[in-house]
Amino acid sequence: MRAAPLLLLPLALAACGPRYSPDAYATAAVQQMNRVEQGVIIGRRLVTVQAGGETGAATGGAAGGIIGSQAPGGNMSGAIGAVGGALVGSLFGTAAERVAGSTTAFEYIVRKADGQLVSVTQRDETALDIGERVLVIAGNQARIVPDYTAPPEPPAPAAPPAPSLAVPPAPTPDPEPHTTSL
Repeated sequence: MRAAPLLLLPLALAACGPRYSPDAYATAAVQQMNRVEQGVIIGRRLVTVQAGGETGAATGGAAGGIIGSQAPGGNMSGAIGAVGGALVGSLFGTAAERVAGSTTAFEYIVRKADGQLVSVTQRDETALDIGERVLVIAGNQARIVPDYTAPPEPPAPAAPPAPSLAVPPAPTPDPEPHTTSL
């Protein structure tokens, strides 16, 4: 059956979707100027990112239409088969893309230097820490990354030494007595 490989096509194409990461740029985002602001992460939560299914629907519909048009019985049967195949393929492609394209990510709330709050959702292998200084990179592919522009904060000054609890030595008497004359 030669239709089976075509039915797997939407699933294969859906699996090739974008892998969102703050360390990977889409081709269209390269050599684009973006606004960058410093901030501090004040909140974070784990969220689910679901694929929309549009690519899978189009690919599945096309594959289903081609397969359906091969129905025996003449032009009308082929046309009906193509429409039915496109519909079924579209549904299958949408489901395949959602299964293959859904993932988890972190939603971060960042307080910028001017006090405004912004939200950025991105897929990180390891979550950024609350209180961490970050750069908010705005643009078509917004992201936050640890602030690598600021020098590290100097270490806190060491605490003064604790007072000694030892008893001080007794004063030593002068070897010569002092006499006063009037």
